[in-house]
Amino acid sequence: MPIQQPSNQIKLTNVSIVRLKKGGKRFEIACYKNKVQEWRNGVETNLDDVLQISNVFMNVSKGEVAKSNDLQKAFGTSTVDDVVKEILKKGEVQVAEKERDHDLASLRKEIATIVAEKCVDPATQRPYPVGMIEKAMAEAGVSVKAGKNAKSQVAETLRLIQGHSTLPIQRARMRVRVVLPAAEGERLQEQLRALAEMVEKEDKGESWETVMLIEPSQIRTINELLQKECKGKGRVETLTFAATADNN
Repeated sequence: MPIQQPSNQIKLTNVSIVRLKKGGKRFEIACYKNKVQEWRNGVETNLDDVLQISNVFMNVSKGEVAKSNDLQKAFGTSTVDDVVKEILKKGEVQVAEKERDHDLASLRKEIATIVAEKCVDPATQRPYPVGMIEKAMAEAGVSVKAGKNAKSQVAETLRLIQGHSTLPIQRARMRVRVVLPAAEGERLQEQLRALAEMVEKEDKGESWETVMLIEPSQIRTINELLQKECKGKGRVETLTFAATADNN
């Protein structure tokens, strides 16, 4: 039984502890890594696959199992599965300090990598090495948020680097020309504008032509749109890469 297991058998490096304070007491459960989020996202529905030990603890690391009357007072039930589900839903995932530091360092590196991919030195129009972005993040006092993914933190990171570091940096944009038959241009212009960061020029005559700045990843989307809708009658040309300030 889990109660009889020595505490050293509960290896905190391999477990995610979820903690919920309720009724003036602290309750914990020991889960497999990554399974807590899968449960919350609805990907995992089997409690046996989520829990390392099918019990509720006052302190997982010490092996202190919660008493039934404490569960009853705090949760209105002493049924372990019901209590576990509430802790999974409302509790906070505890992360060991070394693991947290490692995860934050990895997340910081991932953010710096994305910034390096999306941005350039305005003077040379060339990207910076990831290491230089990391130094600029430190100089700007960028604080990485563990609860958010790297992509969602890129815009704020770039704003901080631009405003609080000595590194000149701007978001890279690709300047492209799209040429379509006039009728196709009228039909697709709104879809194309939605893919652009900025429309620099638009001409309408026998053909419909626009020059716009886009994120480099959008070139594929534009090509796919033209292939699907224009059956080879339209074309997209890459003109240059341009650097633009990120004011969003």
